[in-house]
Amino acid sequence: MTKSPNEHQENRYQVTDPVEFGRNMVRVAGKSREILSEFLEAQAKPGSGGTSDPLNVGSAFLDLLKQFSADPARLMQAQLNLWQAQTQLWQSTWKRFLGEDVTPVAAPERGDKRFRDTDWAEKAVFDFIKQSYLLTAKWMQDTVGDVDGLDADTRRKVDFYTKQFADALSPTNFVLTNPEVLRTALHSNGESLVHGLDNLLEDLKRGGGSIEISQTDEDQFQVGENIAISPGKVVFQNDLMQLIQYDARTDEVFERPLLIFPPWINKFYILDLRQDNSFIKWATEQGYTVFVVSWVNPDQSLGDKSFENYMTEGVLAAVDAVEQATGVAEVNAIGYCIGGTLLGSTLAYMAATKDSRIKSATFFAAQMDFSEAGDLQVFIDDEQLDALEELMDAEGGVLSGAKMASTFNMLRSNDLIWSFVIKNYMLGKEPFPFDLLYWNSDTTRMPKAMHLFYLRECYRHNRLAKGEMVMGGKTLNLADVKIPIYLQSSQGDHIAPYNSVYKATQLFGGKVKFLMAGSGHIAGVINHPDAKKYQHWTNAKTPTDVEDWVAGATEHAGSWWPDWHRWLKPKSGKKVPARLPGDGKLKPIEDAPGSYVMVKS
Repeated sequence: MTKSPNEHQENRYQVTDPVEFGRNMVRVAGKSREILSEFLEAQAKPGSGGTSDPLNVGSAFLDLLKQFSADPARLMQAQLNLWQAQTQLWQSTWKRFLGEDVTPVAAPERGDKRFRDTDWAEKAVFDFIKQSYLLTAKWMQDTVGDVDGLDADTRRKVDFYTKQFADALSPTNFVLTNPEVLRTALHSNGESLVHGLDNLLEDLKRGGGSIEISQTDEDQFQVGENIAISPGKVVFQNDLMQLIQYDARTDEVFERPLLIFPPWINKFYILDLRQDNSFIKWATEQGYTVFVVSWVNPDQSLGDKSFENYMTEGVLAAVDAVEQATGVAEVNAIGYCIGGTLLGSTLAYMAATKDSRIKSATFFAAQMDFSEAGDLQVFIDDEQLDALEELMDAEGGVLSGAKMASTFNMLRSNDLIWSFVIKNYMLGKEPFPFDLLYWNSDTTRMPKAMHLFYLRECYRHNRLAKGEMVMGGKTLNLADVKIPIYLQSSQGDHIAPYNSVYKATQLFGGKVKFLMAGSGHIAGVINHPDAKKYQHWTNAKTPTDVEDWVAGATEHAGSWWPDWHRWLKPKSGKKVPARLPGDGKLKPIEDAPGSYVMVKS
């Protein structure tokens, strides 16, 4: 007899083989004990302890509770609001059970991918669980956000960690309240849960007692073989960096070389992932002689390297080396993220020392003014910086790449933490091969001296923007930088928010062009024109307020790279015969991408 649609729907939540399901539940219990044993053993090792509250979260919420207790009427009203919302949801759900069409009381925000499974809407029970969670999560965040009497740092921290708590409590993160996970577990007779615990145990072992989530199948990628394969040579190196000169792809090139300083928080090959999205390949195709700095992955021996060392042994050493390699003293430069902050600082130092060899500067998602630097400010109070210094001392003068990665993952926890918890551990799936996530997991360490200087001088005290930062014996003033500046930002950037990047338009002393791209910190930058994705906005004016800039901006489809090329082309000199690495005074040391990028954390 043919089953009705309703019977078919119900069978989706039935065990297919009870005996096999029972066997797998025994295996789940055994795997769970093994995971617990592995975790406890790791915690018992020397050095596994540490500060009980290194993020200084407890004191922030203690301040919040004090403000709550000072205004009990507001707390009672908040509780009443939640009760009324949940009552409305009960009434709506009951009407749905009676067959009425109802409008949802709560719906996920646009872009929230957690509730894409159709049963979150089609099955009344799961729809109720979803809406109840959404109401409660919004109530939590609205309630703590409405409390008066908190200083800016405490409010920022309370808001951030309340959202983290709400994200962690999502019904998507639990087996019995996630319809896809529950269906998969029942249909596979529990085999998916066994596979998931195997994945969890493997990640726990790899992290030495901390869960180091596998975001991609790392076996599918090899730097220099199927990613970072643009041809070139390492032509210079020192303790902090290798300098790569890439092969020309045109018969003639612009006379003025292009020198790129990527961030050292990750590795440079974000600019050269695949040939169809490589910025480096595309730039050489436009006729630029491209040089890229590949920063070292520092070990304990480099823990004393300072931000100033990154300027002298990084930026200035690279400019010297480019002149030796090409015979051209003047360059155009690009700085990405922290590499851009370093470049901006160096430009102010060069202005103070009358060094005019960098003739234009482009900044990808880079901040000079950190007064509105986004959620990363949550991690930068004095107590956390002191705890971070203790941690780096215990690790021999460096900050591990895994700890850096966990901080950035928290900024997008649903996408970079919980989605993988669901896929890897609850659904038992193997990580999908994805080059961007491989790059994201190829972490680097941070030298103690450099990292603390950067966090304290920029994030904590904003001294570069204030004209108070000192490097090389010079007080740095960005207003002294008169060269043409191109500032790229991204609309959805959670690391360098566009409003924060925009502030530099009011700091540099020369002509500044500001552009905003679609997407975020990575996809907003790495957007090849052939992909025909996203959009970008331009505005010839740079008013004081970024929202005035946005109001007057013009939207354009696709990549912003051609706009940048049109800006840089007239600043790059005449055309000359193409150069090859080794033509000048610097002879090749090894093939690109070099050996520094191969060092794992």
